[in-house]
Amino acid sequence: MVKLNKILVIFLFSLFVSCDSGTEKRGDENHLEHSKIDVFYTCSMHPQVKEKRPGKCPICHMNLTKIELDDSEDLGTIIDKQEAPIKDEWVCEKFPTVVSEVAGPCPLDGTAMVMKKRENKAAVVVARVKLRKAQKSHFKPEYFPVTKMKMTKKIRLLGSVLQSEEKESNIPARVSGRVEKVYVKSTGSFIKEGDPVIDLYSPRLITSGEEYLLAKKSYQKSKSKDFKDMLKQSEERLKLWGIRPFQLQSWYKKGEIPRQITIYSNTTGIVRVRNATVGKYFKEGQNFFELSDLSDVWVDMDVYEHDASLVKIGQSVDLEFSAIPGETLTGEIDFVSPVLNKNSRTLKIRTTVENRSGKLKPGMIANATLKIDIEGMPLVIPRTAIIDTGKRKVVWTNISGRSFQAKVIHAGYESEGYVEIKHGLMEGEEVVIEGNFLLDAQAQLFGGYGDLKESRTNGHNH
Repeated sequence: MVKLNKILVIFLFSLFVSCDSGTEKRGDENHLEHSKIDVFYTCSMHPQVKEKRPGKCPICHMNLTKIELDDSEDLGTIIDKQEAPIKDEWVCEKFPTVVSEVAGPCPLDGTAMVMKKRENKAAVVVARVKLRKAQKSHFKPEYFPVTKMKMTKKIRLLGSVLQSEEKESNIPARVSGRVEKVYVKSTGSFIKEGDPVIDLYSPRLITSGEEYLLAKKSYQKSKSKDFKDMLKQSEERLKLWGIRPFQLQSWYKKGEIPRQITIYSNTTGIVRVRNATVGKYFKEGQNFFELSDLSDVWVDMDVYEHDASLVKIGQSVDLEFSAIPGETLTGEIDFVSPVLNKNSRTLKIRTTVENRSGKLKPGMIANATLKIDIEGMPLVIPRTAIIDTGKRKVVWTNISGRSFQAKVIHAGYESEGYVEIKHGLMEGEEVVIEGNFLLDAQAQLFGGYGDLKESRTNGHNH
């Protein structure tokens, strides 16, 4: 009886152990089933090559690299983070940085806010990477949250000094006559208003001078209104012909008109063209001299095509010249060419600078800095977060501690190391700014950008 009980106990124990081991075995099978390791061999230079066994790359004959993927970390199970619908915004018309999600009066000036529609384009995910725990321990990425920022773009330009066409002037012959003497020696001479320029023999001018003397003497004797009117008319005529009041007084004192009458400059500038020579006859309206006034000069600058849309009349520009070291002059854009230069692909802009000292000469070079405030508060990321392939711009975003995905973005303007994001990202997303090229290499190693799971099932892709 005792022996029978022992046999019964042993049978029950063995039955319990077998059930327990069966349960454990099934659990292990389930675990293995859910954590099945997928092993293949690929070439680091040609990631489209995938072999089941180690060996050489059939293209470059390099040793194949072993890749292990855990199906529990299947990249296809990662849910894409799609952008939330972008709602319309209301902005102050005169203050575009003031934004509201609801319509209403502008808090700054009380005017009605205008609706600003924004384009809703979902992000395009082109690659995903999920690192194993062993890889994550060696991978120390840095992140930057996509944020809104006021952008100020600095455009550096090269300019050249030109004489202002607005300051060009002439010394014309207001009455016909022959030049008897020239006081201006050569082109480039500086003439101030009131300086003598030529002596002119003009019968018409002499006759008018004699009429002036006669009218004045007659008026002094009779005080007649007729002589007074005659005197006034003769004075006005002579002044219009360039005769100065002190000349009239001198003629009256002497009682005669000189045969050679001095003509004085009516403007200030540098002689650009010297037409007057001794013995040359000038008709009314012809120029004795053509002058350029350098008290104000133009600075022409060329803006590259990709910045041309940002430049507007009235913007401030800082200028530095080697002729006046250590000093910065400020000008205002007063001309923007409506036509782009087809050869240089640049747009001509111009500013006017005061040059009272005369230190700036036409032909001098200027280093210009144009500061432009980008309208609104755009989404921005650092430039280092972007991988530019030439055909598209890609950024890597953080999904979880070990999961990352690459998105195609459309970038706008760049300023101070930050790039405007037109669409492809939403505010708050974390982009990888340090380590993004390692993720890019990992994606390339697994078959390049695209659906990685599909690439694995397709085998070779030569």
